[in-house]
Amino acid sequence: MYENKTEERPVKAVLACVDTGEFDAEVSIKELEELASTAQAEVVGTVIQKRPSYDPATCMGTGRLEELKEQLEAIEAELVIFDHELTGIQVRNIEQILDVRVIDRTTLILDIFAQRARTKEGKLQVELAQQKYRLPRLTGMGTALSRLGGGIGTRGPGETKLETDKRHIRKRISYLEAELEELKKHRNFSRSRRKKDGILCAAIVGYTNVGKSTLLNALTDAGVLAENKLFATLDITSRSIELPDGRSVMLIDTVGLIRRLPHNLVEAFKSTLEEAAAADIILNVQDLSSPEIREQAEVTASLLSELGCEGIPQIFVMNKADAAPFTDTVFEDESTVMISAKEHTGFDKLLECIMRNLPETAKRMKLLIPYDKGAFLGRIRQDGKIFSEEYAENGTLIDALVDVKLIKEAESYRV
Repeated sequence: MYENKTEERPVKAVLACVDTGEFDAEVSIKELEELASTAQAEVVGTVIQKRPSYDPATCMGTGRLEELKEQLEAIEAELVIFDHELTGIQVRNIEQILDVRVIDRTTLILDIFAQRARTKEGKLQVELAQQKYRLPRLTGMGTALSRLGGGIGTRGPGETKLETDKRHIRKRISYLEAELEELKKHRNFSRSRRKKDGILCAAIVGYTNVGKSTLLNALTDAGVLAENKLFATLDITSRSIELPDGRSVMLIDTVGLIRRLPHNLVEAFKSTLEEAAAADIILNVQDLSSPEIREQAEVTASLLSELGCEGIPQIFVMNKADAAPFTDTVFEDESTVMISAKEHTGFDKLLECIMRNLPETAKRMKLLIPYDKGAFLGRIRQDGKIFSEEYAENGTLIDALVDVKLIKEAESYRV
């Protein structure tokens, strides 16, 4: 029997930007187009206006907005996305002129995060960022907040009631912060437990869509969602891998970064991003095929610095070598490797690089332990890992991962 399935039609959106010279408008609006596509919008036009400064009432000049209104009617666009943060009053004024729904870059990113969050912590973090963003914008946004129905920029909490006032939002913010504080305590406990148990951690960081989740999946079969979209995954995933020297490392995937990431989101996801600051090593993944690789690397470096990651060993993982137009200019060294997570190439070099750059916590050694030194063999067993063991004439011959505090003593039994 034929089943009639109706698919949700993409919203027709126009992107708007005021170029004051504050940032590269062309690059930024291209990224905004990717964000809109991730949120399932169909971009049908873009408009950039050069101005010395933003109009305090309408962001863009009213004359240009009147022209835009005619264009919107002609192409039947239903949404305008501004590449800036707008105040509540600006949203109201622009909507009155254009007669279509208006959202800003931050609202769009928050909407994507609301779609993508899966874990309890991820959902709480997104809602906290949304509520903090709404609070100062309640003035002038009465109609926007009371609007029923779905669509980009309306996902998440607090859209159905006009009486979502400041007192209610402040109360909700306090509740969310308390819940996240409890989860943060649990995360800190897990971190300290890992340290106590001697578990080494490698945080995978980088710009959104550089292939972090694809790399984690390829190395560990983690099964993390990996799509060619911005912010394909938000929630932390950690999996263990074994290095060539026998040591185990916990790989931790972190949320992707982006230019002008909304401050509220940085704050909300700080506990997640702090995994990088607590790691023993950072895998800084970069997209070799991206023409914006330099700018993306600067964004990542800036946030790592803000999180206090100086002093932690870093490996620069140059990903997507299979799609890069040129790779002969990439100089691989002790802390830089070129890979393709998609094609599973360069992994041996990557694991060797991780092994070399990790602080020495254990060493793989072949030892002949005399039979009267059974207590020492027991300590190696307890604090390290034995790969093979055989009984020889003069003692026990072992291939073992020896804990750093036993290495000096073990040297005298080395084969």
